[in-house]
Amino acid sequence: MTELVVDADVLANARFGTSQLTETVAALRILLTPDVEPWFRGWYREHLPALRERLAQNDVEAALVENAFRPGWVADFLTMPPLAPDQELDDELAAMVALGDDRIRADLAFVRSPLLPALAVDNLAERAAEFLRWVWTATVLPTWPRRLRVLRADVVSRTSRLSELGWSGVLEGLGQHVRWLGDGRIQVNDNTYPPLDVRGGDLMFIAAHRKGVGLAWRRPDRYAVSYPVTGIFADHQPLAEPLVRLLGRTRARILAEAAEPISTTALVATTGLGLGTVADHLRVLADAGLLENRRSGREVLYWQSETGRRVANGQ
Repeated sequence: MTELVVDADVLANARFGTSQLTETVAALRILLTPDVEPWFRGWYREHLPALRERLAQNDVEAALVENAFRPGWVADFLTMPPLAPDQELDDELAAMVALGDDRIRADLAFVRSPLLPALAVDNLAERAAEFLRWVWTATVLPTWPRRLRVLRADVVSRTSRLSELGWSGVLEGLGQHVRWLGDGRIQVNDNTYPPLDVRGGDLMFIAAHRKGVGLAWRRPDRYAVSYPVTGIFADHQPLAEPLVRLLGRTRARILAEAAEPISTTALVATTGLGLGTVADHLRVLADAGLLENRRSGREVLYWQSETGRRVANGQ
């Protein structure tokens, strides 16, 4: 398993936040894998054809994608932590371009060798930034306000837990293998990499719409753990008017959002309603047999029951 070795100063200054570059690379990885989680499938079907068309027309970008990813590893230049939470994408890309072409090629060669011939071009760093900017603009930006609400809800929730539960409580549920081991050690995953000593450095936890937990660094002293945001991301679908007349628009929206398991925190973020209001509507829908629920870590997840699914689908 991979561990982070931390000290009191690192933990005192550790922050939760978002990263537009992390979100962009996570989106790209989802589009590159056929194993797509249910709540991403509509978005995946919408944007995959454009990505395939772009890669078919651009040998350099296709080679970048081919060389940048392998199971358990992503080229380092794609995962550099931002200098501060919630930076703009252009700022993150500028830092990536500043690494230079040779460093980009070295990172790609570490992931997969030999390098594809198309990667021998000049201005490779700028070409990579241009491609990532396209992924952001074409696939992430149209849904960014909604994504950001979900991400910020997760960040606020975890930050508020810190004073109450300490790091052991906050890390619980961050990822399948993430846990506080004590004695200044945080387990990040079950990979067989040596411990990473981050004492004296800066540690950030980045919420993202991604699958699994990622570990990244910007040498010599910046480190980040990116983790799957609590809740789901899904496209809004128009509500059927008979459903609205039956349940009211707010309860109809909540029932529709619960097509797949979703937490109360995520519903607050996606609907814009207060926590108490969402909790009241969830209770009514559950009492009516339209929702089922179970506890997952410190969250309660809700999803449509068989009856709820038939009602939501107008059957």
